[in-house]
Amino acid sequence: MSKPDLKVKVAIIGAGSAGLSAAGEVKKHTDNYVVINHGPYGTTCARVGCMPSKVLIQAANDFHRRKKMDAEGIRGGNGLSVELPETLKFVRSLRDRFVRGVMGSIESIGDRNIQGFAKFVEPNVLDVDGQKIVAEKIIIGCGTRPITLDGWNDFQDQVLTSDTVFEQENLPSSIAVFGTGVIGLELGQALHRLGIDVQFFGRRPIVSGLSDPAINDYALQAFQKEFSMHFSNSIEVKKDSDGKLLISSDGQTWKKDKILAAMGRRLNTDRLGLENIGVKLNDRGLPNFNRNTMQVEDLPIFIAGDITDERPILHEASDEGKIAGYNAVRDEISAFERSTPLYVTFSDPEVAMIGKTYKELTDSGIDFEVGEVTFEGQGRSIVMQKECGLLHVYGDAKTGELLGAEMIAPHGEHLAHLLAWSIEQRLTVFDVLKFPFYHPVVEEGLRTALRDLSSKIDKSKYFELRPVR
Repeated sequence: MSKPDLKVKVAIIGAGSAGLSAAGEVKKHTDNYVVINHGPYGTTCARVGCMPSKVLIQAANDFHRRKKMDAEGIRGGNGLSVELPETLKFVRSLRDRFVRGVMGSIESIGDRNIQGFAKFVEPNVLDVDGQKIVAEKIIIGCGTRPITLDGWNDFQDQVLTSDTVFEQENLPSSIAVFGTGVIGLELGQALHRLGIDVQFFGRRPIVSGLSDPAINDYALQAFQKEFSMHFSNSIEVKKDSDGKLLISSDGQTWKKDKILAAMGRRLNTDRLGLENIGVKLNDRGLPNFNRNTMQVEDLPIFIAGDITDERPILHEASDEGKIAGYNAVRDEISAFERSTPLYVTFSDPEVAMIGKTYKELTDSGIDFEVGEVTFEGQGRSIVMQKECGLLHVYGDAKTGELLGAEMIAPHGEHLAHLLAWSIEQRLTVFDVLKFPFYHPVVEEGLRTALRDLSSKIDKSKYFELRPVR
């Protein structure tokens, strides 16, 4: 027997960071809403993303630090060992703690939380496992899932993803990491530092999406000093008679126990029925939407979070969910400024991109200058025995306004925030150089890059009023 139609003001598809942020905004104005979710709760970040990965990375870096101890007169570091089952158990224990924090938001939704698959029948009608939900407004926030290749069906039990790696009771002695983006680099380096034989495979020699050729080249050289990376458009995988995976490319073959698939994430659009909302979809299955209102064309539909295929980061998903939720409970649609882009890869050294990337600036034809610093020979980096890194800061050639930066740097996450905050406030390089810089800190390296940038700006042409963006 089918359930009666349910009529609500707002239906939110997905209980991740975007969906929960949207729900938080919606419930300020109405209790007549539902959150529809299929699959596990706890958000991608807390359950399988940001948080468990950082726990694993911290453990790996702590163990890796033993290699620096002898130089400091600390003996016995080489006698340390890793019990991987205990490490993974610790990762899950903290992961579960983070998930419990998120589940409080789920529980507050109460009986407005519906478990099931949501599919569009019409722009304001959803089918959820046979029940019709008629909503005045609908917010899509159902996220993404890891990509695996169809040709790997014969050995799927030997393929790990970010969704499954933290659930392992133990890990094998060798792993092939497919993908050198954020997830592949973070997890692959951590596994390597925990004593696993790791080999990276990618199509293009690019790490973490870097677009500045000099920064990317430096990063490749730095990481390849620690572990092996192979780039090719032709990589084949097959299962050997002894159950091992044979990975072949360019006349070379490697034998590994398992694969960590980190080739990106697939949008969860394939079962949403978006073809029924009456708009054109792109090759990723997404409709056109306004990134400042999150509205899909002129429909009563909004989209937020990783599924937008733009900024797959928690703080961006939360902002998008808030914008979508705000507009979903109002008759008049409002546009909101988006924050300065900020991306951090928690590798060692860390990789970061802030504001406009090198590629965005060159493609747009903006006249800009580059300030540079290397962290080789930088005081605080020497003290920490982390003397590796290169930072490029981009500034408007006429006004000196900071536009963006790319880097690989020790403690780059902190430098990235300082730059993002400065760019958000539209500060010039001259403004920022007035700020205090303590000694000795890594931030002194940032000051060196800013000084280099300022030396390339003709102050005689400096005009203090800024043009409209």
